[in-house]
Amino acid sequence: MARKTAAVAEAAGIFDVLPAGARPFAGRGGELAALTVAAGRPAQGRGRLLVLAGRPGSGRTALAVRWARSVAGDYPDGLLYARMSAPDGRRTGAGRAARVLLDQLGERPGAALLPGAAEEDPACEALREALGQRRALVLLDDVKDAGQVWPLLAEKTSSLLLATTSGPLTGIDGIDPVILGGMDHRAAVELLGELVGGTRISCDPVGAADLAEACANRPAALRLVAGWLRTEPRLAVTDAAARLHAVPPPAPVVVEGPVKPADPERETVPVVEGDPLRGAFELAYRRLPAARARLLRLCTLAPGQQVDLRTASALVGCPAPEAGASLAALAELELLEREPDAADGTERYRVPGRLHGRLVELRGEVDRPSEVELARARLLERLVRLVDSARLLLDPAAPPNPDPLPGPLRLRTAAHAEGWLLGEREQLLAAAAEAVGQGDLDGSAGRLVTALLRALPLTGEAAPADLHALHESVLKVAERQADPRRAAAALLNLGDLQAAAGRWPQAGGRYRRAVDLARKAGDEAGCARALEGVGHGHRALGDPLRAADAYGRALVLRQELGDQPAEARLLVRLAEAHTGLRRFEEALREYRSAAAVLRRTGDAAGEREVAALSARLQQHLGREGLRPLSE
Repeated sequence: MARKTAAVAEAAGIFDVLPAGARPFAGRGGELAALTVAAGRPAQGRGRLLVLAGRPGSGRTALAVRWARSVAGDYPDGLLYARMSAPDGRRTGAGRAARVLLDQLGERPGAALLPGAAEEDPACEALREALGQRRALVLLDDVKDAGQVWPLLAEKTSSLLLATTSGPLTGIDGIDPVILGGMDHRAAVELLGELVGGTRISCDPVGAADLAEACANRPAALRLVAGWLRTEPRLAVTDAAARLHAVPPPAPVVVEGPVKPADPERETVPVVEGDPLRGAFELAYRRLPAARARLLRLCTLAPGQQVDLRTASALVGCPAPEAGASLAALAELELLEREPDAADGTERYRVPGRLHGRLVELRGEVDRPSEVELARARLLERLVRLVDSARLLLDPAAPPNPDPLPGPLRLRTAAHAEGWLLGEREQLLAAAAEAVGQGDLDGSAGRLVTALLRALPLTGEAAPADLHALHESVLKVAERQADPRRAAAALLNLGDLQAAAGRWPQAGGRYRRAVDLARKAGDEAGCARALEGVGHGHRALGDPLRAADAYGRALVLRQELGDQPAEARLLVRLAEAHTGLRRFEEALREYRSAAAVLRRTGDAAGEREVAALSARLQQHLGREGLRPLSE
């Protein structure tokens, strides 16, 4: 969890998972006051929502974090945070954000919060209910549209949602956004002075003013220029503005072959000629040594664009201490953003979304496809080894790790492993989903998914929605590789998750597909298990006749396999189905058959339990005035 960095939050002991925030922070007094005034207005419509609108690079996230921490005392139930888009512009669904926020609130999302089974994701309803009982402030960062926010708004709540966005959120009534433009000129020069060094700026006030104007007084451009100036101690501040103006526009991208249709989930932000943010980035990037420039480009391959020395060293194939030093140097240049440290104190960084697109372009221009694929493969294998090492530490029955990672990368205790797994869960799930989606490294992607499925349950906090996503990934890879046995196993697990959530129609569909695939693969045990699931579904939906048919077919397969415990279980299921059909003699016969099987296997406790079920049915028949079956 993030460290409590604000004095207000620390003094009050308020739970705080907001980003670290920009340091130093200058100006924005008017905008901070405007947010306070807007937050004090009565709620309009469904819930309390505050919108801060500004273009990328305007410092909207930093301002939102600053304001949220300044009012932390008004929200004793915590300062929560969810990113609503990926760095490449893809939007995050409201349901996924709701699960992240529920986890921060300590509300463990149960099986009922599986996605995709209702018109509205049930996690959103659970979050609204949780916020309705609390007074918390939720920062939704980089919202793309109102559809991401509306499902999260709770009625009659003291909680507040603060959304940052690049444009108006049409579709939600009563919203009067606080608009964020450039900083006022004096604050921009003050920020330059704090970032570069007061003496250097104060000795050249005209040059400092020109440089701030060349950056359009935008915080992101100012920070990049300041980072570049710190590496150019002999460069006059006056000359820096001239160099910024002289940065040539980007070369047009030549696309060979047919043009792919636009992705509706992806926001495309064009690079504008003369954009000070682009110019400031180019100046800082050109100053980098080749190895650090390569690391920066490859950081865009990291899950969620979040990197630490473990992932960075894998991406570039260098020792972990060297990777850690390079990350710190890039952050010093404002080319990476500092994230809250991991649970074990490992420093973490993030590729800023405003730089992501240009870095991806540079990666395509400079790095050979084979090098990029190798970096991705190294990263996936590193993650597999980390997850496997965590599993070995968490499983008391597991042997010592036969292939431990190097010292700086190693997870050393069970507590360390659990903290790392839970802290990196979102990034690990994102890495697995991205790798499976690309489809060119199915071997490594499959190993990562399998490792997560084995390790996450050992923490005791494996959310069913996460397990559902992982089994969906297994299914996708199995179908791509034409592996019916593995696909059937994935469908069985997905059916079990849906069944645990009480979604029997969806579960039944999974089980029936599993029957067909298991039969195709010649997997009689898998087919029997799937048929049993089909029977459970029919029974839950009030169709004991079809339930009996499915249980009967499963029973035949288990008998052929000689699986006596499963045979006894299915005989009991058949007895229950017959009871529902009022076939009482058949039900009692199946109970007796189950007891006989359990007797042969030496399961005395099971035999007594079945005998009790049979006796209960006999008593019920007696109360109903029906003739019990003679023994």
